[in-house]
Amino acid sequence: MNTGNIINIQKYCVHDGPGIRTTVFFKGCPLSCWWCHNPESQNPKDEIMFFQERCTGCGVCAKRCPQNAIEIKNNISIVDLSKCTLCGKCTDFCPNNAKEYVGKKITVDELMNEIVKDQVFYDESNGGVTFSGGEPLLHADFLEEVLKRCRIRGIHTAIETSGFATWEKLEKVAKNIDLFLYDLKQINNEKHKKFMGVENVIILDNLKKLSDMGANIIIRMPLISGVNDDDEHIDGVIKFLSNIKVIQVNLLPYHKMGMDKYRRLDREYKLTGMEKPSDEWMKKTKEKFEKFGFKVSIGG
Repeated sequence: MNTGNIINIQKYCVHDGPGIRTTVFFKGCPLSCWWCHNPESQNPKDEIMFFQERCTGCGVCAKRCPQNAIEIKNNISIVDLSKCTLCGKCTDFCPNNAKEYVGKKITVDELMNEIVKDQVFYDESNGGVTFSGGEPLLHADFLEEVLKRCRIRGIHTAIETSGFATWEKLEKVAKNIDLFLYDLKQINNEKHKKFMGVENVIILDNLKKLSDMGANIIIRMPLISGVNDDDEHIDGVIKFLSNIKVIQVNLLPYHKMGMDKYRRLDREYKLTGMEKPSDEWMKKTKEKFEKFGFKVSIGG
């Protein structure tokens, strides 16, 4: 049976496309952006997040673990990852919700059952469903089937994507996607490799191809001080987009809302949390895009 791996289904969203939407967050992403606010979506495999501040050292998780992979040290639950099989027993029985299982296999039928529950809200607000992540294109076969069923039911579909996928995968799903929320994070290839972990060549090529096929595209540009808040990037994006048909450019100032998640996953957060560009710089950048005829918003 065709299944996808998701981390969350979020209802009543208003920032992931037009109207009231349901946003489906897939697990797995080929990029490793330094500021990612959903780091639990990067690894395609299931994980367990640990909220240390909630742990009282009661030992219930250690007693329930069938692999004896957990011990209590200094009143804190410590996991031996070499023994852990991700069975999830520790998350099931923790009385303080200090452990959270991240990753859920879901069938097309199960996902559609969740999506159609709110179709009345989509219809009344011109909303729909948005597929995000992670990177939804890692689940192209699964996504294609869900998109086809949404099309049959008249549900508007959007995808938030990095564009880092083979054209074959992207083309397969594109004909059933009403709106692309397409990320452009760094126009300089070497800087893209540094801060995102991959080259941007395929991302730019795919964007051109989507434009050529007449796709509806909104560009989303996260802006982070020290990463891409410079004239080289902004001018380069404007030049590149001058040959691309886009509905709008959304400028997204950096925020640190996902910072604590890295600690819960025992990963390093490579930024300081102070990388938000000034309001004045954001305004000037918006005006620069507008001078070249782009419709622009800050946030959204």
